[in-house]
This record gives sequence, structure tokens and C-alpha cells, in this order.
Amino acid sequence: MLYFNKYMDKKDIYEHLAKIYLDASSNKKKKSRIIPGYARNILLAAIIFVFAAGGYLLANYGKNPYRSEIALVLLNDSAKINFHFDPAKKEVYTLDLNHLNLGRFNTIGFHVKKADQRDIISLRVEFTNSFREKSEVYVRDIPRRWKDYRISLSDFKGINDWSDITALSFTVEEWNVMENNGVVYLDNVRLIK
Repeated sequence: MLYFNKYMDKKDIYEHLAKIYLDASSNKKKKSRIIPGYARNILLAAIIFVFAAGGYLLANYGKNPYRSEIALVLLNDSAKINFHFDPAKKEVYTLDLNHLNLGRFNTIGFHVKKADQRDIISLRVEFTNSFREKSEVYVRDIPRRWKDYRISLSDFKGINDWSDITALSFTVEEWNVMENNGVVYLDNVRLIK
């Protein structure tokens, strides 16, 4: 509380009030610069989170199987190879490629799964060109859940000319299955650059 002496003149009163005011305003500035404990902890946690997230993203860069790719999709709906080997010896699902030039592609990719967990199935993947050259690669142990397979076109050794491909076939053969009947599903068949 302020107590003024009757002998103080106006100048002394103004100086006294100015001193009190300036002392009070400098205390406010000092207090506003100090970060309370909880705010400092939140700020520190946010900085740690940003660095941890950045480190995780850098460590896993390029490991995402669903990263974007340049591809020509040949089959975007699920296809079903329903095999029953009583008189038949193989079941084939063929995509007509209509003399497609595959020279600019280097990989074929597709998703595949089987219906029966107990069955052991291998799938033959085969390309044919207009010169009747054929080459196949086997995919062994088809899983019960969807799995993405990628096969380099250089693994198809019997094809010399990739400029005029007529067909892509997926075949289930009697000697590559344990059971005589079952189902294999295909999806997302694509050629990847």
C-alpha cells in the first residue's frame, strides 16, 4: 500500500509511482520468459517424437512392399484356377497378351494364394512369343494367404525376343500338387518397369 507524505511534492510522487510501475513491469517480463515445467516436458517430448519418427522413416525407406511402381496391369480382378485331376493332367489360366512388346519391362508381379491349407501346390508361370518360344518359371509352396511374387523376366531363359509376346499362362500340374483337386487364386498380375 502506498503511503504519501504530505510534504512530498508532485515530482517525488511521480518518481515514486514510476519506480513502482517499472519494477512491476520488469518482473512480468522475467516471469513470461520462464517456461513452466509441464510445458517444457511437452516441448521436449514433441522434439523427441519428431526425431524418432524421422529416424524410423529413414531406416525403413524403400522397404515398403506397397510403394508406388510403374506397372502395366494385366489382370486386376481375382482369377480362379479350379483344378480336378481325374482325367485331366493340368489346369491352365491363360492371358492373351495380343503381341505385346515387353522389351521395356523387367519384372512380372502377381498375388497368389491357395484354398486348402493342407495342400502343397507349385505354380508354373509361362510366357510364349509369336515365334513359339516358351519359357517357364515355377513358384513353389503357394501359401494359404495372399502373397506377392515378383519374377525377373531374365529368369525366363527360353525367350530371346520380348518384342512380340502372345500369352502368359499360369498352370497347375498334377505332379506339382499333393491333392487331386483344389483352387488357386490369382490377382493383380502386372508387368513392372
